[in-house]
Amino acid sequence: MNNEQLTINQETEWIEIGTIVAPQGLYGELRVYPDSDFPERFLVPGTRWLQHPDTGKIEAKELLGGRYLPGKKLYVIALEDVEYRDRAEALRDYKILVPKSDRPELQEDEFHVQDLINLEVFNQQTQENIGIVTNVFYAGNNLLEVTLHKQPEPEENQTPDLSKINRRSKRKKYKPKKPKLATILIPFVIEIVPIVDIKNNRIEIDPPEGLV
Repeated sequence: MNNEQLTINQETEWIEIGTIVAPQGLYGELRVYPDSDFPERFLVPGTRWLQHPDTGKIEAKELLGGRYLPGKKLYVIALEDVEYRDRAEALRDYKILVPKSDRPELQEDEFHVQDLINLEVFNQQTQENIGIVTNVFYAGNNLLEVTLHKQPEPEENQTPDLSKINRRSKRKKYKPKKPKLATILIPFVIEIVPIVDIKNNRIEIDPPEGLV
């Protein structure tokens, strides 16, 4: 690895564009779950960066090309020096990155996913701050996952009769679980999300009845 790559790895801000989920076939191709709406990230040859799922180490890798699997909503890509299935298997769960500075040109009303995360979400009708964007999903249209600021009250758990259960089973089965935070999914369309103000860390929604 040369000094230029070392500088990039240590100082560059990264955008995660996808995750390698499995090998494809016998000759080193890889299935990738995309976290980017820009197909060229997976189709156009050039340098990409792979991040080890455990160590976080980042290394440059040349993308040779790719194709889209419409039914699976996945891309299949070929990387330099990954020619057989065992090499592809070793890259399972690696993240694919590009430098944050390497951003495609956006059309009007287009946004980078990374810029939407952590935006505060306000109900335009009441000006109530209802939550924060914690994820973006693609299901025909983009969906904003919003973690609610007002969480529902936890239900009271009835204490089970443990008299006939051995001690090990009690610990395993009835260990208290941390409650999952309540979220809602908001279609990211202009009719429902008319205002996206990246500069002021704010989204305003005009929700139809029953959405919130």
